[in-house]
Amino acid sequence: MKKVALIVIHLACASVLVTAACSNPVKSKLKGSWKSKDGSVKLQITDKNFTMDDGEALDEDYFIKDDTIFTSFEGNQPYTSFVIQKIDDHSLQLMGPDSVAVEYNR
Repeated sequence: MKKVALIVIHLACASVLVTAACSNPVKSKLKGSWKSKDGSVKLQITDKNFTMDDGEALDEDYFIKDDTIFTSFEGNQPYTSFVIQKIDDHSLQLMGPDSVAVEYNR
């Protein structure tokens, strides 16, 4: 009887873990293609790259800490920081390293 109870408990725990692992991940509001309101800058954010195309596209690595995006070219320092001022499903407002806020739309 003890073996049956242990097997049932293990199967229940395994099913909970499989259910949690296979659930849909939360969709990030940040990732995707963005275009500035004046149309001069295109921004592409993927899982690994941050690409700002303002005439010269350059893929950069990035990480996010609190409300700030830190980018670096091929992992080199110093990091360039962009502060997220406002974000929702259709608009994004970033303050760049030169303290100028730029609004983007999807």
